[in-house]
Amino acid sequence: MTRTLRALAALALGSTVLAPFPGLAQAPAAASAPVPARTRVPELRVDSVFADVDGPTTPGCALSVMRGGAPVYERGYGMANLEHGIPITPHSVFHVASVSKQFTAMAVELLVNEGKVSWDDDVRTYVPEVPDFGTPLTLRHLVHHVSGIRDQWNLLGMAGWRWEADVVTQGDVLDITSRQTALNFPPGERYLYSNTGFTLLAVVVERVSGKTLREFAHERIFAPLGMDATHFHDDHEMIVRNRAWAYAPDPEGLFGLKGSIPDFDVVGATSLFTTAHDLAAWDRNFITGRVGGPGALERMQQRFVLSSGDSTAYGHGLTLGAHRGLRTVGHGGSDAGYRAQFLRFPDQDLTVATLCNFPAANPGARALRVAEAYLEDVMAPRPAASVPQTVAVQASELAEVVGVYRGDLPDQVYMVRLEGDTLRLGFGGGQPLLPLGGRRFASGSSVLTYHPGRGGVPAQLEMPGTGRARRVDSWVPPEEALREFEGIYASAELGTEYRLVMEGGGLVARHRKLDPAPLTPTFRDAFRLRGASAVFTRDASGRIEGFTISDGRVWNVRFRREAGGA
Repeated sequence: MTRTLRALAALALGSTVLAPFPGLAQAPAAASAPVPARTRVPELRVDSVFADVDGPTTPGCALSVMRGGAPVYERGYGMANLEHGIPITPHSVFHVASVSKQFTAMAVELLVNEGKVSWDDDVRTYVPEVPDFGTPLTLRHLVHHVSGIRDQWNLLGMAGWRWEADVVTQGDVLDITSRQTALNFPPGERYLYSNTGFTLLAVVVERVSGKTLREFAHERIFAPLGMDATHFHDDHEMIVRNRAWAYAPDPEGLFGLKGSIPDFDVVGATSLFTTAHDLAAWDRNFITGRVGGPGALERMQQRFVLSSGDSTAYGHGLTLGAHRGLRTVGHGGSDAGYRAQFLRFPDQDLTVATLCNFPAANPGARALRVAEAYLEDVMAPRPAASVPQTVAVQASELAEVVGVYRGDLPDQVYMVRLEGDTLRLGFGGGQPLLPLGGRRFASGSSVLTYHPGRGGVPAQLEMPGTGRARRVDSWVPPEEALREFEGIYASAELGTEYRLVMEGGGLVARHRKLDPAPLTPTFRDAFRLRGASAVFTRDASGRIEGFTISDGRVWNVRFRREAGGA
């Protein structure tokens, strides 16, 4: 894009142009993809969406806008490889992370079409390594993220695996899954995203078909659709032509960056390599049904009805949603420095694929802005920007909210602190809570409500999408009390151990591969550890016997005390 066109685009969109990539100076536009001489207004707007990354010293994004399954506008913005000065094009190959899931689901759909598997089959029929949890765990549960099975990445992280340092294989995921003794919740009770489910679906495809998912998908999906640059990447050492490298911020690195590449050989939940251009062929399949047929495509867009009667917003590897009154179907992805979004507006026959190679890319927001350039006239009016009207409150009212709160789920532990005259929610820095009056507080785009305790009922903090968390007594133990927790704790479910020791007046967790991490007291016998909640348990004599640890996708993993203590 010429400087004149760029200036016109910025003028047309005003403040909607995205902020530059942190730490990178703006540079002249790369000449990677010439702009058509007669650029239409939508395309002028589209280019402005990527103006912040359209330079020779920044990572960027590849874009494909499609109608009828055919590209109507494609461009690359920024650089695919900064070391060699290679620009991004629509044919650059990206790791698209969880965008992979819809392709894994289609692979299973093809086996369902042939009567080789059923979505209501127990996964243990094909993958006996999955423990018997005392209730059927079906392929349908896995594909909709309602299985309750613990997430592989969270488990591996707790076990000490280091991302971009330790190679993770399909066998590693099966091994740690086989060690689990419980689910997060009974299958079908609630929705909770779990990558493990899609890795297991990939194993089902491999064992039923006798081919790797990479081989099966190439033969049955990618080759028939002409997706010649697409494959499931099951060998992290394999050379891939036209690959876009991924980056992450590094203040000391050239251009303020460092390389950030996934090094795992796990497929199903992730590891699809594709291009923005190839995804047009996949989009076309939603129209023609050449692969899978109408039945499979319909099943992929069905919601799951939970035991409560509520429906989820997730189909078979596809997120089902809406934007400004228009129905959307798609999926995003995030691994290491890669970010991706595949977004369809099926009723308007418009699809946007945005594949990026830096963490702050936010391809989902960019894809929506690209879609708005084409569909603005049929979209509902943009919601008016809401600026919270804060009010002045007495310091005593703020102090009343301070404390530790526990939700119904094991990972839901919240802390409200008062710093000066500002309430903050969270551990460490925390999110400001801005008073709105009536014991309501703005936190980002959400509004929280504080309910004082009455009649023996503890005070509660009501949060959108989370429910009410009850206040519990905070706990600030003296150093001598913390020594009671020292010792070696082992988890058979993770195949690892932590050593808790006193250092610098506080309790610290040591692991043979991870950096030491402090344990921050929350409520009695409970701590925060690397963003998770660790709750210690005692035997009948009051002696500490172990702890459970929970985070967003893994609940109540057990550690037993092996040594230490009186």
